[in-house]
Amino acid sequence: MKNAGLVILAIGILLTIYSTFTFFTREKVVDLGKVEITKQKEHTVNWSPYVGIALIATGGLILWKGKK
Repeated sequence: MKNAGLVILAIGILLTIYSTFTFFTREKVVDLGKVEITKQKEHTVNWSPYVGIALIATGGLILWKGKK
């Protein structure tokens, strides 16, 4: 139980610090045999810092209850 609390706490801290995740995908625009034109498309994933704070509180509660 203590390990699960530590993992949840660490994930909560990371989600609070990093509230945005950006990644890129390639899209094929033109395909003419050997000639291929692609473009990179940016995707951004956002979440509220409150999610991280809730996970920090949950992980802390699990650690606190796990010690008893």
